[in-house]
Amino acid sequence: MSLHLDKLTPREIVAELDKYIIGQHDAKRNVAIALRNRWRRMNSTPEMQKEIIPNNILMIGATGVGKTEIARRLAKIANAPFVKVEASKFTEVGYVGRDVESMVRDLVEQAVNLVKTEKKEAVKQRAQEIVEDIILDVLIPPMYPNNTNQNQHRPSVGFAITDDADMVQTPPPISSMPDHELNERTRGRFREKLRAGELEDRKIEIDMQASAAPNIGVMGGPIDDMSMMNIQEMLGNMMPKRNKKRKVTIADARKILLEEEAAKLIDMDEVKEEAIAKAEDLGIIFIDEIDKIANSNGKGGGPDVSREGVQRDLLPIVEGSTVNTKYGPIKTDHILFVAAGAFHVSKPSDLIPELQGRFPIRVELQSLTEDDFYRILKEPRNSLTRQYHALMESEGVELTFNDDALRELAKLAFTINSDVENIGARRLQTVMSTLLNDFMYDIPDVIGANSHVLVTKELVQQRLSSLVKNRDLSQYIL
Repeated sequence: MSLHLDKLTPREIVAELDKYIIGQHDAKRNVAIALRNRWRRMNSTPEMQKEIIPNNILMIGATGVGKTEIARRLAKIANAPFVKVEASKFTEVGYVGRDVESMVRDLVEQAVNLVKTEKKEAVKQRAQEIVEDIILDVLIPPMYPNNTNQNQHRPSVGFAITDDADMVQTPPPISSMPDHELNERTRGRFREKLRAGELEDRKIEIDMQASAAPNIGVMGGPIDDMSMMNIQEMLGNMMPKRNKKRKVTIADARKILLEEEAAKLIDMDEVKEEAIAKAEDLGIIFIDEIDKIANSNGKGGGPDVSREGVQRDLLPIVEGSTVNTKYGPIKTDHILFVAAGAFHVSKPSDLIPELQGRFPIRVELQSLTEDDFYRILKEPRNSLTRQYHALMESEGVELTFNDDALRELAKLAFTINSDVENIGARRLQTVMSTLLNDFMYDIPDVIGANSHVLVTKELVQQRLSSLVKNRDLSQYIL
């Protein structure tokens, strides 16, 4: 859950990260300070706001120690747009890899989605009232005195009921009450039924807007992502808007119409402006595998030419430049860049000096110990034990772990990492899957509802003994 920036003190940020990530206190401190510095910059004088630059961070550590999770959780805490890219993607086709600027455009897209969601939430109540009126107009079309002004009620949306079984018959007048008053009384009764959820399964036919954006191909040379998006949008705007009829239940119609009506109530120009500002001031770009584009042999030949070219393409973006997007230009001067890499073969000093200087904060993440694995299984809010508990609970089966079983799982994961290949905390997914797959397969056919699965140390040893016995052999397979 995101907090307000003014309440995100460094200690509170670290405490929030501690709920999901075990250890790596040094890395958490540095990202917490970097995030708090953003609030400090925005509350400084206008002259200094332009001068204060973010302290970009370079995380050094093996796979599975929490580098990506720290950056992702940081973005969630601050409700900030976040994009993760792999630096190696930019070298996949030699030097003509993926456009480096695309990560900034992806960040703006994320910011637009965040702001749009916030705006829709703000107008949700009003949109729900409009949708209720629309559905009511389908069930009981409104009547007006003297049959006048009958076409002034929301002409933009048309509805009809197709099946006779689904049609609502207005009862004939039972008194001298005018038809329009009787109609209003009937509409009131059905409005109450709608609000009580009594009509959710009734089917109605709605006219919904079909997507007019065509799928196009471009002949000739390569075209960048932004140009393709602009062409798609331009052609989509030129095409006439089409409606298509769809027969759905009232429950489904409510969801579809709520999205459409909420979109009509928000100002997209305002959304774009706020999204650009949010991406510029709060955006976080996580560049993973940056060690893969480092020049590891100290020479300038072969694939290292491509790697150095990617570094030089990254340099102006990290340094601060203006990137054109479909929503408008965005400045990257105050975007927080967090880079990460294992650096097993290369070293951070193998990056070009200019790029090294743009990541002044360097944090070395520690390899996970057996005790760390135990805590990872037990403490985080999204721990694997809680995930499997939730999966089994959905079938009515209760899953519990003995403390000795958790310690045995941690011991096995640590041992396999040490003897085979160190993949960090991801090894826990391997051992947990091997341990519980038979149970997951037997539910609900063999293990029915109201059952209880207890995982003990003996059960762990019995089911995972094959992993330990075959770990040496596995090195020679494939």
